[in-house]
Amino acid sequence: MTLYREKLWASAWLYLAMALVIPASLLVFLPINITAGIVVAVVLYGGCVAILMLASPTILVTDEAFVAGRATLPLRFVGTATPFREPEATLERGRNLDARAWLLIRGWVGPVVKIDNTDPEDPTPYWLVSSRKPDDLVRALSQHTQVA
Repeated sequence: MTLYREKLWASAWLYLAMALVIPASLLVFLPINITAGIVVAVVLYGGCVAILMLASPTILVTDEAFVAGRATLPLRFVGTATPFREPEATLERGRNLDARAWLLIRGWVGPVVKIDNTDPEDPTPYWLVSSRKPDDLVRALSQHTQVA
């Protein structure tokens, strides 16, 4: 059963920034052929949008595991989860960051959640994950630890 699910979509400003590929491709292809320039501009922008959408990771908490992107941490090894917002989130992503930590950080998502890893065999002390709803993620993770 899924307790929490969040897709880290790119922010709207990033889609707008990708729109700069349209005038760039028009600048290159319009002198050759107007139709080709327009088609290439639309296809390139569509490709950029598709890449942004396909590359957006999912954060998932199920009955058995915490999944962040392609990595999975069994819930039995999930320790304390702590949400951070600006400016504390900036410190967690920077000066307070342990080089051994596992990261799923997106620059367009400000808050982060620090999840302690209690697996004695794993050298990773904690996971640091971007989340637009850090309190909901912490709540979903703590519900499991109360049940277990």
